[in-house]
Amino acid sequence: MDTGDTAWLLTSSALVLFMTPGLALFYGGMVRAKNTLAMLMKNYVAMGIVTITWIVIGYTLAFGPDMGGGFLGGLDYIGLKGVSSNIEGEAGAIHATHAPDTVIMLFQMMFAIITPALITGAIAERVKFTTWAVFTAIWSIVVYAPMAHWVWSSSGFIFAQIKAVDFAGGTVVHINAGAAALAMVLVIGPRLGFRKEIIRPHSLPLTLLGAGMLWFGWFGFNAGSALASNGLAANAFMTTQIAAAVAGTFWVLAEQVVRGKATTLGFASGAVAGLVAITPCAGFVGPMASVVIGALAGVVCFAALQIKFMFNFDDALDVIAVHLVGGVLGSLLVGLFADSTINPATRDGLFMGGGMDQLVAQAIAVVIAFVFSFVVSFILAKLLDVTMGLRVTPDEEQRGLDITLHEEQSYVMAE
Repeated sequence: MDTGDTAWLLTSSALVLFMTPGLALFYGGMVRAKNTLAMLMKNYVAMGIVTITWIVIGYTLAFGPDMGGGFLGGLDYIGLKGVSSNIEGEAGAIHATHAPDTVIMLFQMMFAIITPALITGAIAERVKFTTWAVFTAIWSIVVYAPMAHWVWSSSGFIFAQIKAVDFAGGTVVHINAGAAALAMVLVIGPRLGFRKEIIRPHSLPLTLLGAGMLWFGWFGFNAGSALASNGLAANAFMTTQIAAAVAGTFWVLAEQVVRGKATTLGFASGAVAGLVAITPCAGFVGPMASVVIGALAGVVCFAALQIKFMFNFDDALDVIAVHLVGGVLGSLLVGLFADSTINPATRDGLFMGGGMDQLVAQAIAVVIAFVFSFVVSFILAKLLDVTMGLRVTPDEEQRGLDITLHEEQSYVMAE
């Protein structure tokens, strides 16, 4: 056991968990006041539900011994059977690290928690809490765990056969959540008043606080994915900061040019877009590549805001523009900027003299991740809509979900 690696991974696990409350505030500030607590609850409950599904079955499906073909882990570690806090030698360890298997399990749990929480922004202000809770539980098992196995297990077919790489979650987290968000939006339909009235965020200071928490926690998300306290973690930390800063700056520059006004929401959204785009790249690229990745994320994700208006679907808080588009962009840019001298786990990208091989592998992984998540999520959403109902009633939507679903109020003015 390396105490430094173990300490860093425990710290990173806490940082990644901290991102889920950050996401709740980021989204919570963007909805109307009458729906604030409902939005916070849909994020916070993931910390409860996914912890349960992960320890019972999710972890073993993601990282258990492969059942054949690289598609799913076996049930060897169901209920965390055999997952030890001690290291008895590399041969007996689940993960080839110098930290206990329980630490890796916990670190991966935090990723499993925040991924379904990302979806909530797209379907804000109109989804039943009970149905969402059931969706989260099932989705974490049938969508998230298999994709984590494909990409992050040493025997997963995307990693071992296609040879695509994803340092910290471009496919597993962001494309996965973004595709599911698109499926959910298409099933549930738009909010009342969509494109007929102006629906403004009720508390942008809350959103900026959440964005800051996300940015802070993202260092655990990306640098922790080195799975050690080493130079690769330092590289991921550096590229994460650069891409977020550049993307936020380029987003507000694009706003200034296109709309004549730079906004606080724009900088926060741009920084998150940069964090999304650098996630799959962080441990594979150098500082100047991360500048380019951040700049592209800021401009491309800003432009992607028009997608929902072009196709007339109500992605309430722009999950598709930021997470789906940003995840696709970052995953593909690995194929352009990957540098095997930084991390020998990848081939050199096209711009680093490596040819098209890595770019092609990344493109195949992007398509697989999108299609799998979208199709399964769409089917699951349809089934739940028929059996439980996904959407609140028009009256409940008008009155606000805080009161109608939770009998609470975010803000009670003193008389």
